[in-house]
Amino acid sequence: MAIREILKFPDPRLREVSEEVRVFDKNVKMLTEDMLETMYEAHGIGLAAPQVGVTQRVLVIDTRPKEEGTHRYTYEGMTELEKKVKQPLVLVNPVIVSGEGQQTFDEGCLSVPSYYETVERYLRVVVRAQDIQGEEFEFETDGLLAVCIQHEMDHLEGKLFIDRISFLKSQKIKKQIKKNGYPKKKVNRKDTLSKEPASSSSKDPVR
Repeated sequence: MAIREILKFPDPRLREVSEEVRVFDKNVKMLTEDMLETMYEAHGIGLAAPQVGVTQRVLVIDTRPKEEGTHRYTYEGMTELEKKVKQPLVLVNPVIVSGEGQQTFDEGCLSVPSYYETVERYLRVVVRAQDIQGEEFEFETDGLLAVCIQHEMDHLEGKLFIDRISFLKSQKIKKQIKKNGYPKKKVNRKDTLSKEPASSSSKDPVR
């Protein structure tokens, strides 16, 4: 496994549309292992292949909260549907079969570090995907996990969360980044992972 560079806006590679994975070989397995290691190293809860420069439809996600000061994961704060989904989650060629309801989260992104904006997403989604062997599976989820999946799937279409906010806010952020770059301060996952109900607006770094 290896830690890969995470591309940051305005890198043009983040705007490319990813291709479907058709060959499930050792390269797919290696990619997902590297992505998980990279995501954990960056204190993120989700990562899409385009963020590490690979235009393939692959996501890795782990939204499980950790007990403070430990390496142990906890189910506290997770919804019943979230608890049913085994994590870390690897999704190859994911598709949202259906979505319903609405929820808002203050999203952030490893490719747009230090910026957060409120984004509206489906409250509940049904997702179909393949695992690293190419086996198809389907599940339903809500809460933070549903938000994270939708956020990461945007990356597969060359979209960022700042494209889902008002034009004026989006332009302001983009201009600030292009002019001044990014702050050097590192964000701690434990400081930004929300404990509030999924239906509320809460600050959370969907990466």
